[in-house]
Amino acid sequence: MNAYRDQYATLFRNGRGVVLLAVSADPADTLAAWAREAEYPFLFLSDPDGEVGRRYGAWSPKWRLDNRTLFVVAPGGRIAHRQAPFRELDPSAYRALAAAVDSIAGP
Repeated sequence: MNAYRDQYATLFRNGRGVVLLAVSADPADTLAAWAREAEYPFLFLSDPDGEVGRRYGAWSPKWRLDNRTLFVVAPGGRIAHRQAPFRELDPSAYRALAAAVDSIAGP
């Protein structure tokens, strides 16, 4: 998550016209405390039962958590880009993400 935070201004345009939402099976109060402590400038969604993860094919029933799937959702709700798993340590993953964001939000 730190890579998202550290690249937020560039990748997500400081939130102008783009919303970053991190989904996790962790409890809401845990996510809120973590977000405050690490100064994440984006939103977190608690999905402890995996409902959101199941709907989008990102839930691991074996581990009872949402896996590292990244979605770029276009206006209107269409999934414009999917990376599964998202490899946060691979610089090419961020190039692909930036291109996907640019494709729906413009340059």
